[in-house]
Amino acid sequence: MKGLEFYKLNASGNDFIIIDNRDGIINRLCKDIPDFVTRVCRQHLSVGADGLILIENSDKADFKWRFFNSDGSEAEMCGNGGRCVVRYAFIKGIAKEEMSFETLAGIIKARVSSNKVKLQLTDPKELKLDYPLRFDETEIFISSVNTGVPHAVVISDDIDRIPVEEIGRKIRYHSVFGTQGSNVNFVQIIDEGNVKIRTYERGVEGETLACGTGAVATGVILKEKGLVKSPVRIWTRGGEIINIYVEDKVYLEGESRLVFKGELYEEALL
Repeated sequence: MKGLEFYKLNASGNDFIIIDNRDGIINRLCKDIPDFVTRVCRQHLSVGADGLILIENSDKADFKWRFFNSDGSEAEMCGNGGRCVVRYAFIKGIAKEEMSFETLAGIIKARVSSNKVKLQLTDPKELKLDYPLRFDETEIFISSVNTGVPHAVVISDDIDRIPVEEIGRKIRYHSVFGTQGSNVNFVQIIDEGNVKIRTYERGVEGETLACGTGAVATGVILKEKGLVKSPVRIWTRGGEIINIYVEDKVYLEGESRLVFKGELYEEALL
């Protein structure tokens, strides 16, 4: 493992370790990739990250990714991770400014300009509006949609007062979402062009500073309900404003930051 190259990028405060695995080096080095992911993503003891992305070969697009949450679970899609991987692929010469990459959710198209990336996501599916969820003695009305991964959206007058981790965890594990569970977004409408958001993410099992597919889910649901117009600006907890376009296709646009490049040593896994 000595000297294994990795890059660290972040988008809206979500940070990701990216490794070029087109030659299969991780498969040769690691018998248990999820365990490798959890060890490397540990804060303080290793590199630390919200997730890890492996770049692999594809016969359908410029490249394929495997996206892992910090707990080692593999996810279909991640909007913020997508922005980071697109910029990485351009920097490394893996793809040109306009590119596509293969995910478990389908083929994602993208364009990079400087540090800004615009992703065309797969078409939203399983849209369901305004239905009640019951747990304990509480009833909460939510809407939900799959924007590559499943998302629930809860509208609130003041998201700063919501105990995101407590309520988010209950919704995330609710039986209505089956064994895969759901990400949970709490949103506050400022006006028809601006929305504040806080997100509980499965896999991370807590609140994150932002979630790209959650921002998209929010834009899709609020536009369907006639509460916002496209494009809508989503104000994340991390401070970045993400632009969501809900048109014939759905797009996510925002910055990605190249933080550093490094070499991974075996002691990172101890």
